[in-house]
Amino acid sequence: MTTHAAATLAYNGSGIDGSLFSSVTGFARDTRWLNSAIDLWTTAGLAVFAVLMVIGWWNARRRGARAMTLALAVPVSVAVTFAVAEVVKKFVAEVRPCYSLPHDYYIEACPVRSDYAFPSGHSTTAFATVAALWLLDRRLSAVAAVFALFEGFTRVYVGAHYPHDVVGSAILALPVAYVVSRVIARAATPLVARLSTGVLQPLLTTQAPETGTPS
Repeated sequence: MTTHAAATLAYNGSGIDGSLFSSVTGFARDTRWLNSAIDLWTTAGLAVFAVLMVIGWWNARRRGARAMTLALAVPVSVAVTFAVAEVVKKFVAEVRPCYSLPHDYYIEACPVRSDYAFPSGHSTTAFATVAALWLLDRRLSAVAAVFALFEGFTRVYVGAHYPHDVVGSAILALPVAYVVSRVIARAATPLVARLSTGVLQPLLTTQAPETGTPS
C-alpha cells in the first residue's frame, strides 16, 4: 500500500463502504418514527451487557472458583479491550462519516474531529462482552451476541460509524477479550478460591464455609 493510499484510508473511510453507509442512513431517513427510539437505545442499550455480566456473576456463585474468576474477568476484559480499541482509534485516525459524507442523513450529532471513527467504541464493548461471556456461560454469550449485532447496526443507523468500523470492532474485540479472560482465569483462580473462604464468601460462592468437626 502506498503512503498516499494509507493516508486516504486513515482519514476517510467512505471509500470502503460509504455506499452501504448511505443506504443505512437513507433507511433511517425513511423511518423517522424509529429515530428517537434507536438513538436512545444505541447508548442506553449498553446496560444490557452490564445486566448479562451481573447474571453471569450471580450464576457463577454456584459453580466454583474458576467460574467465579471468569465472571469477575468479564468487566476487566471489556475494559482492557476498550482501552486497546482507543489506542487503535488514535493510530488510525479515521474521521467520522459526518465529515466525509456531509450530505447524508444523521441522527447523532457530529462530534469533534479528534473523536475518530475506527473502531466503534460501543461495538467494541458489546463484542468484548460476547467473547468474555463465551468462556463463562455460552447461553449468556449467545444473548449478548444478538444484542451486539443490533448495537452495531444502531451505530450505523444513527450515522456515527461506517459498517467497517463495526466489523473492525468485532475483529479486534473478540480475540482480545477472549485471551484476557483466559489469562485472568489461569492466574487468578487460586486467589478467588482463597477469598471465597473469607469475608467475601457471600459474594463469591453459595457454599457455606467449612467448620471444624467437634472432638
